[in-house]
Amino acid sequence: MSISITTVVIIAVVVAALSVIITVNVNNARHKKNDAAKIGSAEERARKIIDDALKSAEDTKREKLLEVKEESLKTKNDLEKEVRDRRAEIQRSERRIQQKEENVEKRSEAIERREQSLSAREENLTKKTAEIQKLDEERRKELEKISGLTADQAKEYLLKIVEDDVKHESAVMIKNIEAEAKEEADKRAKEIVIGAIQRCAADHVSESTISVVQLPSDEMKGRIIGREGRNIRTLETMTGVDLIIDDTPEAVVISGFDPIRREVARVALEKLIVDGRIHPARIEEMVEKAKKEVATQIKEEGEAASMEAGVHGLHPEIIKLLGRLKFRTSYGQNVLKHSIEVSQLCGLMAGELGLDIRIAKRAGLLHDIGKAVDHEMEGSHVQLGADICRKYKESALITNAVEAHHGDVEPQSLIAVLVQAADAISAARPGARRETLETYTTRLKQLEDITNSFKGVESSYAIQAGREVRVMVVPDQVTDADMVILAHDISQKIEAEMEYPGQIKVNVIRESRATDFAK
Repeated sequence: MSISITTVVIIAVVVAALSVIITVNVNNARHKKNDAAKIGSAEERARKIIDDALKSAEDTKREKLLEVKEESLKTKNDLEKEVRDRRAEIQRSERRIQQKEENVEKRSEAIERREQSLSAREENLTKKTAEIQKLDEERRKELEKISGLTADQAKEYLLKIVEDDVKHESAVMIKNIEAEAKEEADKRAKEIVIGAIQRCAADHVSESTISVVQLPSDEMKGRIIGREGRNIRTLETMTGVDLIIDDTPEAVVISGFDPIRREVARVALEKLIVDGRIHPARIEEMVEKAKKEVATQIKEEGEAASMEAGVHGLHPEIIKLLGRLKFRTSYGQNVLKHSIEVSQLCGLMAGELGLDIRIAKRAGLLHDIGKAVDHEMEGSHVQLGADICRKYKESALITNAVEAHHGDVEPQSLIAVLVQAADAISAARPGARRETLETYTTRLKQLEDITNSFKGVESSYAIQAGREVRVMVVPDQVTDADMVILAHDISQKIEAEMEYPGQIKVNVIRESRATDFAK
């Protein structure tokens, strides 16, 4: 601090000297004449300035020294206070540590006392355990002596009793659960079927294998027959149907098993009646036109059925086959309408069960596709339909649903089962099919009578609406080898004596049982 004051003093002196010198020089320059007079005055002022500077520097030095002393004193007081605080904190920490040590010692003493108590209890427990084991051994020996069984034998006996009780209770529980599950499943299935029936409204029109063409007058009958019957023969030859011209006024009946040919004949005959020129050449021309119109109509009907059912992406040939079903009937029920209804029912039930609705509708629409060609090709409509599905690359699931809808093969998916149910629902609607109950029961009874007439047959049951018959044979009279011959003989007799649509599956069942009685 003293160095700084000295420096200030020196600077002040230097500044004062410089100012004096400058002043002197200036005065010398301006007042050359008064230099001598003013030198004394300047020296006096310079000395005064120097004295004032020295005095001011001394005062400044004293002030700075006081400030330094005050600051040192303040710092010293702060340090002493911090030391006191730290000493107090250390003392508090020492007291806490001492208290914790005392608590630890107390806990240690308590633990030691508890260990001593536990040791004493353990010794007592050991003694009591030994006494109990001794008593148990004596009891076991006494029980063995009374019961005449060893401990292992008694244990095995008890385990067997418990096992039998558990098995019985488990069997009862399983039976109850199965009964509840079956009841719930039946209830749910009925709800789904009823809901599907209520939501699907379909019209049913009874159709037949004949068509009636109205005539403007009875004179037209002679023109249709032609000279020596050449016109009617030409028309029947070209269309493959039979024209029945009888006493029915103003009407001609077209009869034929093939619905497409019958439709071609009807369209051609109506065109000939409108044209009025009926001769063999004109008949051939009109029949060709009728064939083209019917082919176009078939395609349009197939496309319309596909759109109505909501099934897309079908092969063009399958669409044509669907259109042919428009002219196909089954017991008076139109097969195309039936297929559309089955498709809609399958979609509704699949939606309730969380299945793929598109696939269900597709399977329902195609389930009777074989009926479009069953009058032209050998085999049942089920097998023909499956072959068509395979030919046009339908999925295995759709093919199985078509094959299984009459029970010919086992269904491999829930959708196949839905097709079976929807087919039965559509066919069983009141008025859907024309066949009377009496005719139906008569055919089933005839089928069972034929099978029961064979030797060794115990009983027989016609199922699947007469499409399958199950024959139970007496095991002592019919061997496994005889079953094959018996099934063939029954099939031959059914073919010879009955008339039925499609085919009938004959199942011969032989069962051997061993029976005994516990007394």
